[in-house]
Amino acid sequence: MKQFLNCILFALLSVFLLSCSEKIEPGTTGEPHPVVKNVPVATAHVTNQPRYYDAVGTVRAGISSNLASKLLGAIEAVKVREGDPVKKGDVLIIIDPRQVKANVRKAEAGLAAAKKTLESIVSGRDAAEAEEKLAFDTYKRYLPLKEKNMVSLQAFEEVKTRHSKAKAGLARAKAVMDAAKARVRQAEANLAAAGIARKDAVITAPHDGVITGKFVDKGDLALPGTALLTLETTHGFCVDMILPETYINYVRPRQNVFISVPALKTGPLKGTVCTIVPSSDPKSRSFIVKINLPIDQSVRSGMFARVQIPTGHRKKLIINRESVVFRGQLTGIYLLDSNNIARFRLIRIGRVVGDDVEVLSGLKEGDRYIKELPPDITDGVRVDRK
Repeated sequence: MKQFLNCILFALLSVFLLSCSEKIEPGTTGEPHPVVKNVPVATAHVTNQPRYYDAVGTVRAGISSNLASKLLGAIEAVKVREGDPVKKGDVLIIIDPRQVKANVRKAEAGLAAAKKTLESIVSGRDAAEAEEKLAFDTYKRYLPLKEKNMVSLQAFEEVKTRHSKAKAGLARAKAVMDAAKARVRQAEANLAAAGIARKDAVITAPHDGVITGKFVDKGDLALPGTALLTLETTHGFCVDMILPETYINYVRPRQNVFISVPALKTGPLKGTVCTIVPSSDPKSRSFIVKINLPIDQSVRSGMFARVQIPTGHRKKLIINRESVVFRGQLTGIYLLDSNNIARFRLIRIGRVVGDDVEVLSGLKEGDRYIKELPPDITDGVRVDRK
């Protein structure tokens, strides 16, 4: 039995020594690598790329109107709600017109009374003119008689005094008539204002747009100057960008910039700087810069936006985004060694601009990598270049 066990141990030792005698080169296996054909391959190059500062902003409507009442009165009807589209001239709110109608009737009555007063004053003026004319004609007849001493001095003085009184009376009548005419004009202005107030009792849309805010309901009291509705245009949006004072010299009017609105899930939009507010906020040391957006039906007021402000250039290693592999929290790329074997390597990426991505580490200039990933690519396969 002991001899049998020794034979078994000798046989196992012989197999072990035989297997250890086979030499395996480092980095190789006994099995051939699988081959993936027609794979696009690119070489990493460092290029001079623009440098950007990401500023934050908010999408605003090109025209936003806060509609308020000019009258004090109860709201009789509200014709719209938030989100309703409206056209220019559409009736939005009706204010109780009874007070307005009473003011119109009062203004009409005031105008009628002023006109009647003017008529009576005109009659008095006409009488004063006739009296003044008679006194003047008498004075003219007495003047040559006085020069010939054909009338007494007392009689001439009486005629002259009568003429002076008539002349002063005419002047007073004309002044009273002018005042009466002014009162008529004032009454007419009051009537016109009452007529305008009648129109102000009906609030209409000043332009096409959509209702984005409703602050009153039927029965509420409308106060002059207090906002009732907010109406915004549905076209022509802009971005109010907050820019720190450090970067204010990098923007100028009519400059083209790229804007991304994360909520849209689309590519960046090309905007134009239209306004640079000349004064900064002393608390945040930042400026407000307004940027016009292109027409886009999906843009909404209040959306968050990022604006890329070019601040110079720097050398970057840029690759196509399709070359990057995302595995959970890991980001990598497939490199090719000298034998065209694909090896997965972790990389750290930076800014993504369109279809390009910046590589911060894990890849150097001159490295070859797979540009477009085939579905059957794995670590260790041999790549047949396209």
